[in-house]
Amino acid sequence: MNDPASYTPPKVWKQEESNGGRFANINRPIAGPTHDKELPVGKHPLQLYSLATPNGVKVTVLLEELLAAGHSGAEYDAWLIKIGDGDQFGSGFVDVNPNSKIPALLDRSGDTPVRVFESGAILLHLAEKFNAFLPTDSGKRPEMLSWLFWQMGSAPYLGGGFGHFYSYAPHKIKYAIDRFAMEVKRQLDVLDRHLANNEYMCGDEYTIADIAIWPWYGALVQNKVYEAAEFLDTASYKNMVRWTEQIAARPAVQRGRMVNRVSGPLNEQLRERHDASDFETRTQDKLEQASS
Repeated sequence: MNDPASYTPPKVWKQEESNGGRFANINRPIAGPTHDKELPVGKHPLQLYSLATPNGVKVTVLLEELLAAGHSGAEYDAWLIKIGDGDQFGSGFVDVNPNSKIPALLDRSGDTPVRVFESGAILLHLAEKFNAFLPTDSGKRPEMLSWLFWQMGSAPYLGGGFGHFYSYAPHKIKYAIDRFAMEVKRQLDVLDRHLANNEYMCGDEYTIADIAIWPWYGALVQNKVYEAAEFLDTASYKNMVRWTEQIAARPAVQRGRMVNRVSGPLNEQLRERHDASDFETRTQDKLEQASS
């Protein structure tokens, strides 16, 4: 592989057969399906097709919070999309999300199924549908929307920028890691300063802004993504640590984090979720015990 310091961009970029790095085998510069595959459909009005990445966790946490708050209409089927196998490029998935990214939601509660893609859009759709986890004070709604959109715009620096070059790139590039580490620490400082005077992102009210931000930045603080907590000195952001632990203690958050998970302790992996009882009977440890 060429020394990255000596690279000179060509006049017209073309994809190389293999550029190394994790996920290189599924990255491509074009959209659309690669194969025909229909999506399964379960018994509930809400059909989620996802994986427990930070973006996927946002949605399953909200769905579990809605159910915990008594919104029975939020019952859902969560189907596992294995992005490493290219499931997101199946024709059925592309019909729900033409961008071929998880999560994707098909809302079948009305006369005509409605597709919703992009995690922030799914959160807003569900919160408005059930009138829950939105600020009750109309003056706080712009604050909630601002933090929701802040997360959607900031997370690519954390995931696609810092996370890629720190954890997934085929070789370490100091300039890239330094550039994105600086931006991620700035973002952590933005959050830490805000949370110094606010229990949650919108004052004393837990909203979808918290649900959007926690799976990314809370997981970073807890060293659950990229194993970079020490490198970024996340423990120094005391207000972020307090907020992270407060949200992590919520039972619905703990359940939501398990759904569509394929890594970590087997008792925290509920690869598909079709009923509330699945948390007790169909985690991966219980399925493996039953098959042995």
